[in-house]
Amino acid sequence: MSILNILLLQATATVPSAVVDTVSKAAVAAAPAAEKISLFHLLMEGGALMIPLLFCSLILVYVFAERYMAIRKASVVDPSFMARIKDQLETGNKEKAIATCRSVNTPVARVIEKGVSRMGKPIDYIEKSMENTGRLEVYQLEKNLSVLSTIAGIAPIFGFLGTIAGMIILFFNVQHQGFSLETIAGGIYTKMVTSATGLIIGLLAYMSYAFLNTQVSKNVNRIEAASAEFLDFIQDTTN
Repeated sequence: MSILNILLLQATATVPSAVVDTVSKAAVAAAPAAEKISLFHLLMEGGALMIPLLFCSLILVYVFAERYMAIRKASVVDPSFMARIKDQLETGNKEKAIATCRSVNTPVARVIEKGVSRMGKPIDYIEKSMENTGRLEVYQLEKNLSVLSTIAGIAPIFGFLGTIAGMIILFFNVQHQGFSLETIAGGIYTKMVTSATGLIIGLLAYMSYAFLNTQVSKNVNRIEAASAEFLDFIQDTTN
């Protein structure tokens, strides 16, 4: 075989691979990059009804933070509180017992303070006064919790309303501008943003309400336990 034939065979063998490499690189370069969408852009696609949902989320965060701090402050318990009150009352130091309650300044302490201030009167009168004070304390703890339950109910409604409004606009455009699969798909996924956002806000509001309501119930149990212990102490000392 001559040198010329060998060169021709090598050229024939190398050309297809070079062409394949070139075509592959060109295909990779020409391939469209995967589309990405930011969360902010996605939320902006939700439309005008995202505005009330934004307000709902801001109110949710504010009310939860405010109530959580207030309930947490009210939940602070001094294990020796009732023992000190009993010791002071046993020595006849009623004023010091009242001062101790005011220094602690918790719902339990305020209810016990009311009972101490009514000592010397009939037990039924003392119990009634403590019950009334306890109701006021529970009301203060539950203040604004209804806002969370309201948000849990209306946020999903806003979301569904936004989706329905978007679908109405979408089908109106299809009727007057013609059918397009891209338009249909894009319109549906953007309008479903309001439903997803409303459901998420509603779920968070419901969970926040349930959590805070549980903390309030724990405080109510502490008030009832302390009141029962105080009334038992009064009955034992008067008998």
